[in-house]
Amino acid sequence: MATATRGPVIAGWSAVSPYGIGRDAFVEGARSGRGTATASEPGGEPVPDERVCLARDLVIKEVLGRKGTRSMDRVTGLAVATVRELVTGADGATESGADVALVLGTTTGSAQSMMDITRDTLIHEKPFYIDPSHIPNAIMNCPAGQCAIWYGLKGPNTTVAAGRSSGLIALNYARRLLASGRAMTVLCGAVEEYSPARAWLEWHTRGDDETGVVLGEGCAVLRLRPAEAVADGEGLAEVLAVEAGVAGPDGAGPALESAVRRALRRAGAAREDVWAVSPSGPAGLLGEQERTALRAGFAGHEVRWIPQPDTIGDTAAATAAFQIVSVLTAAQDDDRAAGRLAVVTSVDRDGALACALLRLL
Repeated sequence: MATATRGPVIAGWSAVSPYGIGRDAFVEGARSGRGTATASEPGGEPVPDERVCLARDLVIKEVLGRKGTRSMDRVTGLAVATVRELVTGADGATESGADVALVLGTTTGSAQSMMDITRDTLIHEKPFYIDPSHIPNAIMNCPAGQCAIWYGLKGPNTTVAAGRSSGLIALNYARRLLASGRAMTVLCGAVEEYSPARAWLEWHTRGDDETGVVLGEGCAVLRLRPAEAVADGEGLAEVLAVEAGVAGPDGAGPALESAVRRALRRAGAAREDVWAVSPSGPAGLLGEQERTALRAGFAGHEVRWIPQPDTIGDTAAATAAFQIVSVLTAAQDDDRAAGRLAVVTSVDRDGALACALLRLL
């Protein structure tokens, strides 16, 4: 996967995270580094986590209203609220219609909705006695579809699932939509919810070297447009290249080094052009392999390290999207960033890996 040197431009972004709702809340939280972890609340379904990072400001019926939200699940609410902030936010409205596409990364959609429906088919009087309004929530592309319905986005609507790399795979898909003329604007990001179902899935699949992980949730969405459609001073970063691959658990480091080299080569850039590196930083051996590969790849060159803030917890599929907006936030405060490059990388325990090369504007 590769791009031409003149790639699409990130012309806006928003996020819903444990820092709060909207771009300003994320920027303030990232700059202050304030913690968001709180004790798990008793009284609901039991979870294995003692502490969690939740987007507590997102009470779906209060933020989005009661109409159309009666059966909306958490992951859909996160996505719809984030896209609303981007479409109607202070950084300018995005046109709706057939020229606006949406690409959303996820792990499975809502694991909680899937398990709830499965449980209902087993415990109700007859297997088919379930609430039909909940059925769409169990489909992986429900959040992306609901965003399109709510805001009249009639262009291509796509859901991609690649674990922690979902945000970067979605970014590459969005780049290809623009390059092929399928859309003039692409809203691109990733979402992850916190739920008892996800908490138990993580707990049962976590390795011995991944203890102490605090789970988080949230959604971050970028607005991408062709470079020629963005006025001077409106762009935040140009997407120069996106590379992806698959590696076994012992081969993440070399495979990631290769992906970064390919991205630099495709963009005609050198290591000394890189201002910052943003690793996904999973816990345990995998995260150490990622860090080792990046240190080796940029040995002898001073680069700034900008991971997703660990104060919002492990956001799984949304991690790479939060990495990108963290880089954009840091670039606002660093005079050395303009015109230079940022490398955003991601590795996942299932073997998916990716990197993106951005030029800060």
